[in-house]
Amino acid sequence: MTLNYTYRIYPDSSQVLLLDEWLETCRVSYNYALRELKDWIASRKCPIDRCSLESEYIMPADYPFPGYHQQQNNLPKAKEAFPRLVAVPSQVLQTNIRRLHDAWDFFRHRGYGFPRFKKYGQMKSILFPQFRTNPLTGWQLSLPKLGKVQINLHRPIPEGFVIKQIRVVKKAMGWFATISIQSDIEIPKPSPYGHCIGIDVGLSSYLATSDSFIEPGHKFFLATYRRLKVLQKRLSKKKKRSANYEKARIKVEKQHNHIAFTRKDYQYKLAHKVCDMADSIFLEDIDFRLMAKGFLGKHTVDAAFGQFRSILKYVGWQRGKFVGEVDHKGTSQTCPNCRTSVRKELEDRWHSCPECQYECDRDIASAQEICNRGIEKTYRGTPEKQEIDSQIVVLSGVMSLDKWRRGVITNSDIGSASALPF
Repeated sequence: MTLNYTYRIYPDSSQVLLLDEWLETCRVSYNYALRELKDWIASRKCPIDRCSLESEYIMPADYPFPGYHQQQNNLPKAKEAFPRLVAVPSQVLQTNIRRLHDAWDFFRHRGYGFPRFKKYGQMKSILFPQFRTNPLTGWQLSLPKLGKVQINLHRPIPEGFVIKQIRVVKKAMGWFATISIQSDIEIPKPSPYGHCIGIDVGLSSYLATSDSFIEPGHKFFLATYRRLKVLQKRLSKKKKRSANYEKARIKVEKQHNHIAFTRKDYQYKLAHKVCDMADSIFLEDIDFRLMAKGFLGKHTVDAAFGQFRSILKYVGWQRGKFVGEVDHKGTSQTCPNCRTSVRKELEDRWHSCPECQYECDRDIASAQEICNRGIEKTYRGTPEKQEIDSQIVVLSGVMSLDKWRRGVITNSDIGSASALPF
């Protein structure tokens, strides 16, 4: 079992200069390795009967492909030619080359996204892959060739876990250390139990549950866009690479960090709030990257629904709550009461079924349908249900239908199995 804990670290002025120098050295070595990779490819894709429109560096035919092991083995020779590399820990340089080839393998797997050169200041993190002893002593973190760095250990490392690797990240707000801890203990994933709810996310209302709870929409980026616009306008008037340009750039980056931190803090609090409502939570398996390509793409990216789904899964696992996904197709076009198709346009915000006369908010109806699909998917084939009129009725009490369907079922039918409309 592996977990990642993020802490704020406070290196002194000399350590900050050293870390900045290491980041720049890693950037240069990354670009050098990528240049060698691109030259090898360019020297072998050019036809033999014509030349390239641009000058290409032709490598010998017997020159091996500059793979990860090839470039890693060349690091000792590179240190002799470039003494600048000696100042950086050797394993940090190796993981830097590993980062390039992970991007290259990812490009080969999906067919697009060729690795690009990193500009000045774009290298933001370095990785220390292993430690012989525990580098954490009290409120200090010991890193190779850097010494002891003050760390804000706001939560202790759990017992039974050992530190495997540490990634030092530079942000405009300061320096952070992401500590990866590992243990032989395997915690089983929660199973569905107790009260179930479905969750529908959207822009008008950020979140709606099958229990008629609606969380209003939040626009994190637009709420602070006026301040960001002023800072970006000041930055555009500065001379590039000057001292004033760097100060203005840091202010813009801090504003972006503030927006990201505010969004993540809100999502963590909302995830805990949702976990307080139920024991089993169901969401849609929608790909939010496709939603971000629509005419509301800017607002969709600002809402960060994918990040919220990942946070909710983590918080649910941490608290012993089951979080599952169901098919998203047609959840907003299906009546949760009689399961018939009810077509609605995007501007139609109220669900009204002509078959069973069931009415409620559109987002709540979609969340109720998600809950129906989650229960059917989870409890299909279990001994806790029986078949009545070829429909699935859960007998364990995990589904409280009368909370949101009492307006459709008559009082005389409440409590009878035949009254359940699905």
